[in-house]
Amino acid sequence: MPRMAFVMELKPGQEAVYKQKHDEIWPEMLETLRGFGIRNYSIYRYGLTLFATLECDDPARLAAQAQHPVVRRWWEMMQPYMVYNPDGTPWTAPMDEMFHLD
Repeated sequence: MPRMAFVMELKPGQEAVYKQKHDEIWPEMLETLRGFGIRNYSIYRYGLTLFATLECDDPARLAAQAQHPVVRRWWEMMQPYMVYNPDGTPWTAPMDEMFHLD
């Protein structure tokens, strides 16, 4: 199963609210992520840097998330807390896997 990792960035002072929003993640958001074949999704924080890892059935399908209404609503809600692109999507940068131990 393909694994992916990427970084995102919080705005200063938004660490607690970001954590709270994810502690209270909407059930429909979890269902939507699973519907895109995403599992074992974790987000870690180091200062203002967010490091995310996930496994997915088909990485090519992930681009379609940007058009899903639940994902768009989640992104709109999270925009005040994170660094975003001009198109209203969270800024992300992919990471290359250098090592994995199963």
